[in-house]
Amino acid sequence: MLRRDGGDRIDRRFLKKGGLNVYDTKVWPGTETYIREAAKLLQRGEVVGMPTETVYGLAGDATNPEAVARIFAAKSRPSDNPLIVHIAAREQLEGLVRRVPEAARKAMEAFWPGPLTLIMPKGEKVGQAVTAGLDTVAVRWPAHPVAQRLILASGLPIAAPSANTSGRPSTTEARHVLEDLGGKIPAILDGGPSKVGLESTVLDTTGEVPVVLRPGGVTAEELRGLLGEVRVHESALMPLEKDAAAPSPGMKHKHYAPKAPAILFEGEVGHVAKALGSWYDEHLEENPYILALADVAKNLGGRRVRVMGGSTGEAAHSVFAELRALDEAGAGLILIQGVDKAGIGLAVMNRLLRASGFHVVEV
Repeated sequence: MLRRDGGDRIDRRFLKKGGLNVYDTKVWPGTETYIREAAKLLQRGEVVGMPTETVYGLAGDATNPEAVARIFAAKSRPSDNPLIVHIAAREQLEGLVRRVPEAARKAMEAFWPGPLTLIMPKGEKVGQAVTAGLDTVAVRWPAHPVAQRLILASGLPIAAPSANTSGRPSTTEARHVLEDLGGKIPAILDGGPSKVGLESTVLDTTGEVPVVLRPGGVTAEELRGLLGEVRVHESALMPLEKDAAAPSPGMKHKHYAPKAPAILFEGEVGHVAKALGSWYDEHLEENPYILALADVAKNLGGRRVRVMGGSTGEAAHSVFAELRALDEAGAGLILIQGVDKAGIGLAVMNRLLRASGFHVVEV
């Protein structure tokens, strides 16, 4: 357990249960005192909840196999799902990557620190568990000041997938992390709500043409404006083949799913609004809820509706929090409005498709 015992001393005790440490998980403010304490935990091979501008991450020493194993165990994460390594200085790339491709160099200069992960050839510092056996590594420099200070205070490259139970909606507030990982990790740094609200864009820079493997906070249009030709991997909007290797997080396995079954509705806005209302009325016995943008929600009076914002950009910021709110409300069926796939909308639709298990109704 972690307990505060006067001053800054930490008394750490824990029990074993099912191979996992059982902790009295603490939520700490993102102040210098607690950042230092969290850094000490990382240096000892522990894992902690870390705020970033995208979503909260589950941070551990990327060079420590025990810490990496704790990340996978706490999340119940499949071992073939690679992790992203987080840095807070360009010098930390040494040993993490064998070389920096030209496309990666340009993208770093334009978008780091920020919500962009770059896939590059793996260096000798990175273990096989981090990369799921691949010869490439995913690296990001987060923009959140608490994340940056924690990485620098620890002196370590930090492996950090989203701080949630694998398959669940990602966490954008410290309380969400506590809900999923309480008792499984010693501490969470509270850095407030995540500003972006969706995971980073993952860009593979190892080939002749850069490829967006996971859409996120930096759009494909922005990348094309910088790099010219950029492809978007087909798995952005469809499932990856079952036996295919996943070069990036978020491409394989169940992701972002609420507890209730969800159905995604695509089509002209007026038709979608009508279909959402009809499906809701026909499935009242299943305790349905609707998740929609404001312009559709206003036409669904008398029904239980969660509004994910007035625009696609607002939806990007709130979609994970809204999916968790629907769980808290006890929704038995979730009917979701699809959004335009342009710009950040591609990332929103990527998450909604996976949240619904690719159960789509076209109207």
